Amino acid sequence: MILRASPAKVNLTLRVLGRREDGYHDILSLMQKISLCDEMAFLPREAGITVRCPDSPLPVDDRNIAHRAAAAFLSRAGVPAGVAITIRKRIPIAAGLGGGSSNAATTLMALNEMAGNPLGREELMGIGAKLGADVPFFMFGSSAWAVGVGDRLAAAPPLPPLWFVLVNPGFPVSTRMVYQSLNFALTKPAIRYSIPRFFTVEDLLGGLINDLESVTVRRHPVLDHIKTLLLENGARGALMSGSGPTVFGIFTDAEQARRAEDNLGQLNRWSVFGAHSL
Repeated sequence: MILRASPAKVNLTLRVLGRREDGYHDILSLMQKISLCDEMAFLPREAGITVRCPDSPLPVDDRNIAHRAAAAFLSRAGVPAGVAITIRKRIPIAAGLGGGSSNAATTLMALNEMAGNPLGREELMGIGAKLGADVPFFMFGSSAWAVGVGDRLAAAPPLPPLWFVLVNPGFPVSTRMVYQSLNFALTKPAIRYSIPRFFTVEDLLGGLINDLESVTVRRHPVLDHIKTLLLENGARGALMSGSGPTVFGIFTDAEQARRAEDNLGQLNRWSVFGAHSL
């Protein structure tokens, strides 16, 4: 059996540059892995793929992205064996934190290791890109700039250690819906942005922006309230991750982050998580 942690991510910057001919959108995003993780176990079996998600409403058939990742790997690698996958969810579902994409990437890497590493990283990332735009990031590194639909990656200069308090209000948000709603706000010509250089926390705080946030906040104004509470509890900055609805606060002091996590957790309204950058 192989045990693996499957980490979440936050989008420290997310700019939408324009709508593509294929209906998707070109983006520019700085993504950062964090220590909030699902727990995954992989057990070889003679044939077939099974997925278990105890205490989670996730499907366990080929509607589950980890199941599809396993099928794609076994087909590409020509491995006749199967696998039993158990996912213990800690990352909220449909929350803007990339939990499903991380599960798919972790599955590809774990099965490759179990099979004796027949595929290189680039080939695994190619398989991942067909499963979801964020999947390659989770095989690339701890932080990266993502461009295109999010599948073209460039290494980001290392940032100082960061602590996060994440607040999830408990309802899912459809990424497709958010992007479709954004179309009305976008002019047809693509917007041009160059990749910023973030070397200090102050650089990063100055670049905190998410073009999807206004769409999700219009539908769910409570997210603005959560951002205010995070800032009132010492966050240096606060932003929605991905298409939401999870909002994170950035802290440069671990103790301050812990106090904020405790304070917000006592409200008993939302799910509150502490994490640090990986």
